[in-house]
Amino acid sequence: MTTNRGSRPLLLALSLSAAVVAGVALTGGAVAPAAAAGIGWGDCDAALKPLPGQRCALLSVPLDYADPDGPRIELAVSRLPSTRPEARRGTLVVIPGGPGSSGVQRLAQKGAALSAEMDGAYDLVAFDPRGVGGSAKARCGLDDADRWMVTLRSWPGADGRIDDNVARSRRIAEACARNGGPMLRSLTTANQVRDLDRLRQALGERKLSAWSVSYGTYVAAAYAEKFPGRTDRWVLDSSNDPDPKRVARGWLEGMAQGADDRFPDFAAWAAHPDRADDGLRLAERAEDVRPLVLDLAARLDREPRASATPGVPLTGAMILQALQQALYSDASFPAFARLVTEALDPAGEPVLPRELAGAMPDDVAAITVGVICNDVDWPRSSTRTFERAVAADRERHPLTAGLPVNVTPCAYWKGGAVEKPVRVTERGPSNILMIQNLRDPSTPYANGLRMREALGERARLVSVDHGGHGVYLGNGNACGDRAVTRFLTEGVRPAEDVLCR
Repeated sequence: MTTNRGSRPLLLALSLSAAVVAGVALTGGAVAPAAAAGIGWGDCDAALKPLPGQRCALLSVPLDYADPDGPRIELAVSRLPSTRPEARRGTLVVIPGGPGSSGVQRLAQKGAALSAEMDGAYDLVAFDPRGVGGSAKARCGLDDADRWMVTLRSWPGADGRIDDNVARSRRIAEACARNGGPMLRSLTTANQVRDLDRLRQALGERKLSAWSVSYGTYVAAAYAEKFPGRTDRWVLDSSNDPDPKRVARGWLEGMAQGADDRFPDFAAWAAHPDRADDGLRLAERAEDVRPLVLDLAARLDREPRASATPGVPLTGAMILQALQQALYSDASFPAFARLVTEALDPAGEPVLPRELAGAMPDDVAAITVGVICNDVDWPRSSTRTFERAVAADRERHPLTAGLPVNVTPCAYWKGGAVEKPVRVTERGPSNILMIQNLRDPSTPYANGLRMREALGERARLVSVDHGGHGVYLGNGNACGDRAVTRFLTEGVRPAEDVLCR
């Protein structure tokens, strides 16, 4: 999920950085926000790099659906109309990952390929969830030091200590409670589901079809649970465990197994003789790549290296975070191998990935923690409990070094879950197609099977013998792409679950 930036999942649990979209606003200010009676489409801001024919608008929705006549916020929405109106059968909504990814940006990135596959069958539509991109933002007022990816994510200290993580998590939770207000509390999956249905109404559609990715599959599953009669052809690409008692906490823990499942793909690539010509061959044998990377991380934790970014040294946590990012896509392997070779070279000056070279904006940090902490109650465990969990997980899964079970701001979140999480069930129409890579670092295959089990006879699963995060139009597997395209355009699903090799 190419890198598929628009589908990258939550920073605390699954992902790279959430996309910052500056260019989804309407140009000229002449187009009114969308209303229930319809949407007034206008030109997209050039900074979005919109596709030919792509249009943008603003959709007005309640800040709090329990107070429909109260304050309202605006969401950025975008549409790529069908190129063959005579063939059009409806609207396909593109539901991004995250929490924190932009649907409008993803439509700009994937719209051309998706349009070619759909051959005019749909208008393609997407929106930026509240808190994201061109939509209304929340802010926590976090210090710069707390908004770096390797600090907002709870990487333990070099020796496994979590004292800094505990203090930072408390500080972030307190700042969000003090500064976030109603906008921050409105950042929930339940509200994204409601916002999606408001978009359906504004489009004048009785039903929607959908292509959802990563965290977006949870949104899509929750929508299908709440509004089963309003779903047409529903695709869940790279699903995670929908257990309502855990949700994002379970997704975070699954990242450890996901990294273990995926790393052998990188090791085989990095040990291949073809890498030597580019200076990127890390070892002669694939089995030697993992200890090399772990040894480098340990050395950098003891003695960080100066990087090409002034004042920002390369640490072991940064190497492991860069690895998590690289595992999302084969296309990212060269950049990570280059970072490793630069760090191993005594005369080298490692060039940090952009996501690790500076603090993320406060509104991006807010959406990153807001949804996952608002969606479900997290355990209020003692520091000692977290210490024991981190120590055990570091032993079992050194590639993630205890991060997946470490303390997060959600452990100190004020007010707990906003609403009771949805339970995904097999009640509803049998109109869902799931697709899942066997070696996904972010939404592990075993967790995808839990979504499959929850949906029962409502779904069919296409498993793809491939690594990386995101399947459809993402990794070149013709069998998987063909299955999704045929379902969306012809309504034909496999009669039973299938494996694409």
